[in-house]
Amino acid sequence: MIRWILIAVLAIGIIGTGFWGYQEHQEKNAVLIQAENTYQRAFHDLTYRVDVLNDKIGSALAMNSNQQLSPQLVEIWRITSEALSDVGQLPLGLLPFNKTEEFLANIGEFTYRTAVRDLKKEPLSDQETKALEKLYNQSGEIKDELRKVQHTTLENNLRWMDVQLALANEDQQLDNTIIDGFKTVEKKVDGFTEGGGDTSTSNKSVRDHEFKFLTGNQMTNENALTKASKLLGVKNKDKLRITESGKGADVPVYSVSYHNEEESGYLDLSQKGGHPLTLLINRPINQKKISLNEAMRKAEKYLKTNQFENMTVFQSAQYGDIGAFSFLYNKDGIRYYSDALEVKVALDNGEILGLTAIDYFMNHVDREKVEPKISVDEAKEMVNPNVDIQEEYLAVIDNDLGEEVLTYEFLGTMGNETYRIFINANDGREEQIEKLSGSEVNYARG
Repeated sequence: MIRWILIAVLAIGIIGTGFWGYQEHQEKNAVLIQAENTYQRAFHDLTYRVDVLNDKIGSALAMNSNQQLSPQLVEIWRITSEALSDVGQLPLGLLPFNKTEEFLANIGEFTYRTAVRDLKKEPLSDQETKALEKLYNQSGEIKDELRKVQHTTLENNLRWMDVQLALANEDQQLDNTIIDGFKTVEKKVDGFTEGGGDTSTSNKSVRDHEFKFLTGNQMTNENALTKASKLLGVKNKDKLRITESGKGADVPVYSVSYHNEEESGYLDLSQKGGHPLTLLINRPINQKKISLNEAMRKAEKYLKTNQFENMTVFQSAQYGDIGAFSFLYNKDGIRYYSDALEVKVALDNGEILGLTAIDYFMNHVDREKVEPKISVDEAKEMVNPNVDIQEEYLAVIDNDLGEEVLTYEFLGTMGNETYRIFINANDGREEQIEKLSGSEVNYARG
């Protein structure tokens, strides 16, 4: 009897130890996943911000108004501060990255020091303009190197936790691909001579308010699944998982997802009206069979089918075998930049892989027609004379105060760069300048 009691106690002890070990394993995995997600977010944010930084410096070079140049330089300073913060969140403590941090700090110091003075009384000197040009070229080189690292990490599904382990093990040779990429960035920055010192038009103000265009009745859980199955192309609703947003969300949504061996999908539907805010489908893309123009037509048809009316394509790009299209609401010949959305299309079969419509539903309202107070020719006179204007439109954008402003939008070139320039249609003031990215570079290593 005692023997069986001892066996039972021992069995219970073994089971308890196993359960404790399992819990410890699960908790450890949760911590590792959280750390990996933090590193991934910081790295992709850093890559994006250096990309934007390069564009902002290029836009500053094309500006013809000191009134707009000062806030543009402050914006560059802000972006460099955020980029430095991103670097600080990466597991690079044991890997020297001080040259790149110093370079970003120099950009911030130069732009802030220049922005705080009165540029009307003391405009940029020739030396400062040359310094800005040098910073533009150098930030472009860093951007390209970071994009190469980003391409490699995404293509090979590399993990940042491996970087941390490699850095922590001093006896192990640091041959990690990510580490090698950052060493290349650091080496390139070190080669710069000393003395160097948005995606698209977007404004923070377009999201500084509640959603304006969520019309319709409250959707039930079952109705949301029915609509989600159509949008995601999943016929069997049982394969879909649905959850409701928690308290404190900007807008109550149903989040619907599915996953199988080769494909996964995610959709956010507003609980009011069942409007698709974000859609993402991830699957292997086969060989390209349709053109970018055909894909654009499919995107346009998709928007009309889902009650997005009067949308006009204003930007398109190809990323591998995926077409990406940005649309603006267009009424009475005026393009509204705050009412924007993006659609991604697979170039193998034309399937819709992505939709981002948060800005559209947050800002879209019925608007009265507005008329410009100055002519298009008068507005052209306010553009830098070195810019060769190719296209012109009427457009409404948000200014620095978050107010909608009617502008003349000019698309033009200066040197080898293309710019989008907005001139206030009431007083001829230069509102914004955006440098457009050229054709997408293939960052795959040969």
